[in-house]
Amino acid sequence: MARGRGKGGRGGRGGRGGGGRGGYASRRGNYADVEKKNENFEKYYNELNIVPEEEREHFWAALKRELPNSFRFTGSKGHALSVQQRLVDHYIPQITNVEYDGQLVPPPTPIEWFPEKLAWQMTTPKNVIRKFPPFASFQKFLVSETTVGNISRQEIVSMIPPLLIDIKPGMTVLDLCAAPGSKSAQLIEAIHGGEEARVRKVLHKVAGEEGRELSPDGAEIEAEKSLVESEDDWSDDGRATGLLIANDVDYRRAQMLVHQVKRLNSPNLLVTNHDATLFPSIRVSSKPGEPANKYLKFDRILADVPCSGDGTARKNPNIWKDWIPGNGLGLYVTQVRILVRALQMLKVGGRVVYSTCSMNPVENEAVVASAIDRCGGMSKVRIVDCSNELPGLKRIPGLAQWKIMDKAGRMFGSWEEVEAERQKQGEEGLGRLVEGMFPPQVTDNDAERIPLDRCMRVYPHLQDTGGFFITVIEKLSEIKARPETQAGGKQTVPPAPITNLVNEIESKADKGEPLRGLESLDEMMPAKKDEDVPMAEGTDPPVARQNQSNAVLPASPTKRSLEEVDDAADEDSSAKRPKIEVKEHTEAPPAVPERVPVATGSVSELAKPAEQTGKKKNSQQHEEPFKYLDPNHDALNSIFGFYEIAGRFPRDRFMVRNATGEPAKAIYYTSTLAREILTLNEGKGMKFVHCGVKMFMKQDAQGQDICRWRIQSEGLPIVEPWVGEGRVVRLYKRATLHKLLIEMFPKVAGDGWESLGEIGERVRDISMGCCVLRVENSEHEDGFKERLVLPLWRSMSSLNLMLPKEERRAMLLRLYNDDSPLIDHHQKAEQAAASRAESPVTAALDDAAPLADEEPETFEDQSGGVALNTDMDPDIEETTTGVGSTGLPDENQAMIAEDMLRASKQNEEDNKRETATGEVVAPEDDMMNKNSF
Repeated sequence: MARGRGKGGRGGRGGRGGGGRGGYASRRGNYADVEKKNENFEKYYNELNIVPEEEREHFWAALKRELPNSFRFTGSKGHALSVQQRLVDHYIPQITNVEYDGQLVPPPTPIEWFPEKLAWQMTTPKNVIRKFPPFASFQKFLVSETTVGNISRQEIVSMIPPLLIDIKPGMTVLDLCAAPGSKSAQLIEAIHGGEEARVRKVLHKVAGEEGRELSPDGAEIEAEKSLVESEDDWSDDGRATGLLIANDVDYRRAQMLVHQVKRLNSPNLLVTNHDATLFPSIRVSSKPGEPANKYLKFDRILADVPCSGDGTARKNPNIWKDWIPGNGLGLYVTQVRILVRALQMLKVGGRVVYSTCSMNPVENEAVVASAIDRCGGMSKVRIVDCSNELPGLKRIPGLAQWKIMDKAGRMFGSWEEVEAERQKQGEEGLGRLVEGMFPPQVTDNDAERIPLDRCMRVYPHLQDTGGFFITVIEKLSEIKARPETQAGGKQTVPPAPITNLVNEIESKADKGEPLRGLESLDEMMPAKKDEDVPMAEGTDPPVARQNQSNAVLPASPTKRSLEEVDDAADEDSSAKRPKIEVKEHTEAPPAVPERVPVATGSVSELAKPAEQTGKKKNSQQHEEPFKYLDPNHDALNSIFGFYEIAGRFPRDRFMVRNATGEPAKAIYYTSTLAREILTLNEGKGMKFVHCGVKMFMKQDAQGQDICRWRIQSEGLPIVEPWVGEGRVVRLYKRATLHKLLIEMFPKVAGDGWESLGEIGERVRDISMGCCVLRVENSEHEDGFKERLVLPLWRSMSSLNLMLPKEERRAMLLRLYNDDSPLIDHHQKAEQAAASRAESPVTAALDDAAPLADEEPETFEDQSGGVALNTDMDPDIEETTTGVGSTGLPDENQAMIAEDMLRASKQNEEDNKRETATGEVVAPEDDMMNKNSF
């Protein structure tokens, strides 16, 4: 699996139960301009004694310093190591000896505890980066690789939870609060761990049986071979069989999540749009002897929940002026509900990782203790001791005792103290405090004691990071979670019916009993919200102020735009911003609303007014349905025949995104489990946003023998090993690849093929259409250690790599240290044609130009290929073909003009037909990538 070669970019922030950082980031200002002082903030944590007194000064000093930049290399292990090696071999030596103000500037350093040291951190000031050429060159490398998705800007502490979740091959994983998606990217990388090496091992066997020629493995595969020995995920010819479901409650943030994770090109990924506290049960097929109503249980669940985010003060300086005690108190209920729901959906023996970027024990240890208590105690679940995991990571054990500060700044050490204060002073300022927020009572019974010391706290002064909290919980037996207010346990909130209904559903499902039409937990969302508890003016937390505004106004002044999202903070560098109403619950049970219909439609309608698109609550857009193709569909027969795809490659996993179920523009490929979930849960209340890798794109090409479906670059690594020799071009020399990368539409007709090196004769003789360029591992002095696979189009008289400009530039910089401008032979041909003002062809050429005028970077294939615009959207790789007209006989010019018109029409069709979810990428993503470092 060659992951990580797609487009980069980061997503937005999540809402309630839907990940994303940013309780305060919307008001983020210049770090140096904000006074790092807050009496209650400092008083609270000093009185809690979260660090020993002798470390306190270092703790606060670190929290007041700006956070270093950090990043990690993404994709498969082999690919990530190869990109990292370029940093180590070329850029680090250049910048190691740079001096500033008489001192050596510290170079970027790897994070020692991160596997394979694929995460790095740098403290270099921006003025140094701008002043010294070696750093400027290094910055260009970082920006280039970030743009194409090989590097992810991510806070160091944010990388910890996915490393502790312990994903094995074939596991089903749920990321409950996923946006903006950097942790999801880590999870999907783990799901595909070792896949490339496993598939190559299968291919070696198949090649011998079927007489197919097999390429050398290359250095990237060698790096993963150690994983194969300990893995047994061979049921699908070595392809990963696991699945990640990444969820976010906010539709727009779910779209940004798609943008972040789809660059990994995984068919084993589903993106959903649900409230994590009420995440629906997902129906899966039953085996003989199992209940008819069977629902998916997960092996691993990540609950990186919405939080107040005071551990991110180094990235979000406004926390210093905005921090109030109510920030954490208002989120406790939601956090407990998310963790309980996660434990309900977990398999026995499975693992939940609960994490926050808050240091507040109310959001951390109290949530863990309350959830364990509600789920039956330590006999049902246990906290996993991870003290020996990630050697080199400095951490502090969780707290066993703590106090709580109310809105007035009073400190309480127990629930009894709160009750006593109520008797004396009344409810003022105590409305949000509940018994479950306080430490569990000390017991001599070790079997009942909750070992909160197994929780993990990471503080800024330990290793120059942000603050973070992580707990790993294992499920020991099936649970029936106790309602939030049931006698015999600590009270968390007033009565709520949701837990009883969840237990009823799961009980009936286990017994195979009918569910009386109740298919989704989303049906139990309350129709009416409880009244807000009155609070003193200006004392409610930023998250509450924001959501109160959102509930009243169409566009709240405190709600960040997408531009503000990306300017405010990078992935996991600020608090998860919950889109909730922070309030107390009343005793009256909420009404059950009518069932919410599933949204359907196309992302291409995003620009239309809400009344035209049928826009739903939470910005939910219409989604086109997922329709799977018959394995013997004519389009698939044509594709498999033209590309000589081995019969062993599965044909029952291809789908389209339109209501007709017929391939119009794109054909997607998914895993078997993803197909099962999409088909069985269609119309059942599940809100699916994204699934599948775009494998084939429709092309309006000329020629009777040309397959109208080209292989898309994101799907190429999956299908490439099974493509027959008739559509394969092999390349061995670095100079030849350099020419193809830097020159767009080099000429093949006439004697043009002679300049194409060792591939010249092959591309001269191969029939028109899409083919696979295999850059082979070679012992030649001008050869490659790595094995690359790229999409190539043979047009009537030219050749073109079907790669976006950003990808070309990144590869040129990484492989050749070349940042020269690209050479576009097609533009030269247009200029030459335009200069012949008196030529009768000129008018026809001009007629083909409107789209090019609207999109200055559009290149049109003169042999009927699709027009492309690689700068229009860095996430769209629908790059096409082209043929330069320079040197062609005059009698060919009219035909070229006609083909240009056809290409323009194709471009127009590509832009309006069946655009699947996740293809719309906001301009600020590009700006953010360029300004990340």
